[in-house]
Amino acid sequence: MLLVLVTGMPVILLNMLLQSWVAVCCIRFYIKRFHHKEGVIAGALALFGIILIVLMGNLLQIMLWGILFLLLGEFSTLHEAVYHSGVNFATLGYGDIVMSAKWKLLGPLEAVNGALMIGLSGASMLAVLQHHIRKQVGEFK
Repeated sequence: MLLVLVTGMPVILLNMLLQSWVAVCCIRFYIKRFHHKEGVIAGALALFGIILIVLMGNLLQIMLWGILFLLLGEFSTLHEAVYHSGVNFATLGYGDIVMSAKWKLLGPLEAVNGALMIGLSGASMLAVLQHHIRKQVGEFK
C-alpha cells in the first residue's frame, strides 16, 4: 500500500498544481475579457470560456494518470490507459477494465483526486456565473 501512495501522490500533487493554475487562468481570462462587460451574450461567452479552460485542465489530469498507468505496465496502449483513467477520475467505476492487484488501489486514489479537482472546476464556473448574476442584478436596481 505504501508503494501505491508513493507512486500516486506525485501525480495527485501535480494535478493539484495544474488545477490551481487552471483556476488562476480562469480568473485572469474572466477579468481580462469579461469583467466590465454586461449582457447575456457576454455572460454566456465568459462561462463558455471558463468551461473550456477547466475541461482542458481536467482532460490533461486524466492524461497524466493514464501515462502513469502506461508507465507502470498496466495497459498496452495509451488509449486503454486514458480510458481507464477517465473512468476513475470521473468516479464512474465501470469495472470493465481492472488493474493488477499490485496497482489496483491507484483507482480509488485517482477517483478521490478527480472528485476534488472536478469540484474545484465547478467552483470556478460558479464564481464566474455568480459575478455575472450580481452585475445583472445591480443593473436592474
